[in-house]
Order: sequence, then C-alpha cells, then structure tokens
Amino acid sequence: MSHASDTSTGAGDEPSVSLGTTLEDPGEHPGHEAATELDHGTKAPAEPPKTRTWHRRGIEWIAVVVLAVVAAAGLRTFVVQAFYVPSGSMLPTLQIGDRIVVVKFGYTIHRGDIVVFKRPPADIGTTDSDLVKRVIGMPGETISSRGATVLINGQALQEPWLPPLLGACAETAENIPTTKIPAGHYFVMGDCRGDSADSRTWGTLSGSLIVGKVSKVVRSP
Repeated sequence: MSHASDTSTGAGDEPSVSLGTTLEDPGEHPGHEAATELDHGTKAPAEPPKTRTWHRRGIEWIAVVVLAVVAAAGLRTFVVQAFYVPSGSMLPTLQIGDRIVVVKFGYTIHRGDIVVFKRPPADIGTTDSDLVKRVIGMPGETISSRGATVLINGQALQEPWLPPLLGACAETAENIPTTKIPAGHYFVMGDCRGDSADSRTWGTLSGSLIVGKVSKVVRSP
C-alpha cells in the first residue's frame, strides 16, 4: 500500500514562509522577473484553433463510424437479416439464388407465412444450418392429407399462396401422416411439394428454432 508523504514540519523546525518574498523590492532581485518570463516562455504554445477543430471533427467522425457499425451489427442480430436461398424446396415461390429479408423481432406467425429456422436435429438430409419453409399447420391443430389436399382438423385447407406445381414439384399425394401439432410447434412444408424434406419427414418444428419471418424477396439476376 502506498502512502502520501507527510509534509508537516517538526516543532523545532522553522516553517517556510513564502509570503515574505512578495514584500521585497523587485529591484533588489533583478533576475526574478526574468525567471518568471522564462518559465512562461517554456510552456508549449497553444494549439491553433483550426487544428483543434479538425482534430475534434476527426474524433467525431470516428465515433459516428463506430456507432454505425455497432448499430448495423445490432440491427442484423436482433431486427432484420438477409439470407441466400441455396436449394429448390420452395420453388417456384423462391428461386435458387434469391435473397430474402427476414424480420427477426416483433413478428407474428400466421398460416401461409414463410419462415427461416435453424435445422431441426431430426433433419439429417442436409448440412445447411438455416432452412426456409412455409407454415401450414398451427399449434394445437391436427393435420393430415387426402391425396393432394391438406386437411386441418379434418377440413380441406385452401392454399391461395401455392402456385401451380409442375415437374419435380408436382405430386398426386401430400403424404401427411395424421399429426397432432404440439403447443409451440408448427407444421412446415416446402412449396415444391414433390421435392422438399419438411415436417412430413422430420416432424413438427419447434417455435424456438424459428429465426424470423420472410418480409421481402430480392430476385437473383
């Protein structure tokens, strides 16, 4: 532990009295004034106002850039994020190479929404960490199929979002096993029904895996 030096004088010591020097005639000490001027002369010259202004502006711009980077990182982490579509499971709605803008905060999931989510542990057919599908079944519902028709609680589901399916995407049967969707889970499917590994193969999707909801599609050139 460091200690402050004791500056008090002993009882027998003569205290220094600097005030007495102020009463002396400056003329008796011709070097006094010169010493004072020398001390002032050795001080660093004041920085020109213009230099200080540019220095301050430089610091301000650096601060603005840093804040912008932090804000962008926060925006990407918590609010919106862009993803690249690498496969054709959502054809023809999403083309391979499309960019999608995903809202990650403050959204509500409805039937028909397209969501991005982390790969479920049961999906062993891909190594992609993020997947994109459409929400078909909601928590608490019972989903099944009859031929190419999806049934929700035994009633045929109208799918106005589903474009005509051709080629590999077309199929005569949806092949959805009768499934009771647990609370907090969703049944998701790719629009390319004939070529999509989705809830029909690896089960319902936990809401905790959902990254966000697609809000905008940017077509690949």
